[in-house]
Amino acid sequence: MTDKHIFEAVDKSLKDVMRIVNERNAELPFGRKVVVFGGDFLQNLPVVSKESRADVVRASLFSSYLWSSCKVLRLTKNMRLQVGRTSDNVDDIWKFSEWNLEIGDGLAGGENDEEVDLQFPDDLLIQQVADPIVSIVNVTYPDLQSQLWNPDYLQERAIFAPTHEIVEAVNDYVLSKIDEDEVIYLSSDEVSNDDRGMADPDLHSTEYLNSIKCSGLPNHQLKLKVGAMVILLRNIDQSCAVAEDSAALL
Repeated sequence: MTDKHIFEAVDKSLKDVMRIVNERNAELPFGRKVVVFGGDFLQNLPVVSKESRADVVRASLFSSYLWSSCKVLRLTKNMRLQVGRTSDNVDDIWKFSEWNLEIGDGLAGGENDEEVDLQFPDDLLIQQVADPIVSIVNVTYPDLQSQLWNPDYLQERAIFAPTHEIVEAVNDYVLSKIDEDEVIYLSSDEVSNDDRGMADPDLHSTEYLNSIKCSGLPNHQLKLKVGAMVILLRNIDQSCAVAEDSAALL
């Protein structure tokens, strides 16, 4: 996901450093140092804000003058998925990975002009869909109430969602399936009015601030039940973090 100009800057820096050893190094990629790039263009393209698809491609390493000096090495075995699997499971995993790569390479469904109808295997589809969220939760987490305290049951399942709104809808429905009393915790909703803050604390109402839902900012309401799955993403209490680090050093 790194812009090609970053790699090109490293290339020029290493050339300047390594030319001290040998003048010819100034003409070789990365000053004759071996550099390994890891990644997959099908999954991780550079992030270029508010630009077109062509601008994103132009920012990738593939569009750099360095690409002509690169040798592509392809990994063909998924070692992590094969550990502890039977031969039948490995064969199924291989078939799925091949089908997945065909979609990424634009080969699935035959020749096309970037528009094609794909045939998905039946075992990847939820056949009976009245409410999408209800259906996918019930299929992914069958008999949830009796398995709440089974760590293996929870570790083997996950639901991916494209937006924060869908994540919240899935969380609310899963929480509703737990037969316990719900407790709601609220964030602090007072606007700071110190010298570094806003001159007018009434510029944004607390109702507006509490309604904001975006990446990196916790929701105003936190709904919990006994048995609900909770993941701590980061410690936002820096004073506690510093105290813990100091204790560890002592």
